[in-house]
Amino acid sequence: MEAAEYFSKDFEWEELRAEVENDPSLRCHLLPFESNPSSIKAADEDSAAWKRFHVRHSSGKFFKERRYLLKEFPELVSCGEHYKVLEVGCGNGSTALPILRGNEHIIVYACDCSTETLERAEEIIAAANVASVRHRFHTFCCDFSTTGFPEWLGCHTCQEIFLQKQQICLSDVKENNRNDAYSLKERHCCIGGVDFVTLVFTLSAVPFQRMPTSIKECFSVLKPGGILLFRDYGLYDMTMLRFKSDQRVGFREYMRSDGTRSYFFCLDTVRHLFLGAGFIELELEYCCVKSVNRRNGNSMLRVWVHGKFQRPM
Repeated sequence: MEAAEYFSKDFEWEELRAEVENDPSLRCHLLPFESNPSSIKAADEDSAAWKRFHVRHSSGKFFKERRYLLKEFPELVSCGEHYKVLEVGCGNGSTALPILRGNEHIIVYACDCSTETLERAEEIIAAANVASVRHRFHTFCCDFSTTGFPEWLGCHTCQEIFLQKQQICLSDVKENNRNDAYSLKERHCCIGGVDFVTLVFTLSAVPFQRMPTSIKECFSVLKPGGILLFRDYGLYDMTMLRFKSDQRVGFREYMRSDGTRSYFFCLDTVRHLFLGAGFIELELEYCCVKSVNRRNGNSMLRVWVHGKFQRPM
């Protein structure tokens, strides 16, 4: 029953929009925002804030295993052998773990900007007793919004070979090796691109001005015909409306007291970003869920954006 509520439409987003836009107390969330260049944080400050966040929540209890993703994205279960997934911003493995459980043949490459977080993800997944996990879960440290992905994920030469339907000879990625330097020189090749990219509650943590480049990076490592699976915070989600006016750092963009940021997407913004990077839209919609706090009985209106985008063949 817990998983089912993630797929229901408990309320209409347009009705929520009308309520929010007609509530004077929420007017601060609707106003235009003039950014101050002097207030824009450096890229390394954003990464450092998330590293501190993960250190504080290193026990793994903060995140729950996202089992619902297999129903949202059944492609991850139904695909055949040797399919490869890139999980961007993997955190402690709450997305990677259900994927590995749900498909015993799939291979997951997972990146995060924090080496400590990657170590914790490896510990959690190793303890889960998933079949052949040591050969199917590979981590590497990377901030895709600033440095891009390492070349070994999908160099242009290998993608051209893929297009010609020739077989690419690969060597196994060394277990737990997170250094980009092992890329082409040590492997003699790349992994030929990935079949899926999962971008789950990650893009919203990237400063808005860096989102277009970040999405193009995801496009570049997908095989032709590959699919990007997207889920993130939607406009007028409960957590957005809880932010104070002085926490705004951009239009629909906020910063928490710990320095981490969050953007709240409308469908048009998501569509513009992904189509601008060259993707084809397959699915795009709001997921609206009404949950109840068991302790105080308060209702919480959650809004997420669900999307699937494909790299053209």
